[in-house]
Amino acid sequence: MSTLPTVSARLITDWREAVTFSSSEPQPQFLETGPELKVVLAGLEPGQSLPPHPESQAVYHFLEGVGSMNVDEQVYPVKPGMTVIVPAGATRGMVAETRLVFLAVKSEK
Repeated sequence: MSTLPTVSARLITDWREAVTFSSSEPQPQFLETGPELKVVLAGLEPGQSLPPHPESQAVYHFLEGVGSMNVDEQVYPVKPGMTVIVPAGATRGMVAETRLVFLAVKSEK
């Protein structure tokens, strides 16, 4: 029988206290970095972007602001409450129209 890695529970009561904004470039906060899972909270100022890049499977949930997310050749307008699920290997990028905050959960497999 295999043993699952031990993970301690964490409670983040208000994401607004954990997000970081920078006028020079996005400063993502890694809320969890394990061997199988990464949880990232990121804030982008208006006009900032994340350049297109391939990565593992991920789920992006938008908490604040308006912008667009590119997945391969598809552009998705995003706003609070929207979720984008991206398959492994797909190229993704993002542009903030207003101050934009998202939570990303990424598979590390």
